[in-house]
Amino acid sequence: MAKKGEKRKIVGLICEACKQRHYYTTKNTVNTPDKVELKKYCPVKRVAALQTETKKNLGRNEVKPRKH
Repeated sequence: MAKKGEKRKIVGLICEACKQRHYYTTKNTVNTPDKVELKKYCPVKRVAALQTETKKNLGRNEVKPRKH
């Protein structure tokens, strides 16, 4: 069986037009080590704008140990 969730990370996409984070997606860090850039709809400016991956850690990638 494949290992669960070790290669995929959750990243936020920040809009180049309004500098806000509207979208979140997962990214395979082995296949795409560089930043992801997607053209998606910006609800603030109401245009399709370039969305770039943020380098800020979102705090969702760490697995916290369970208390027994």
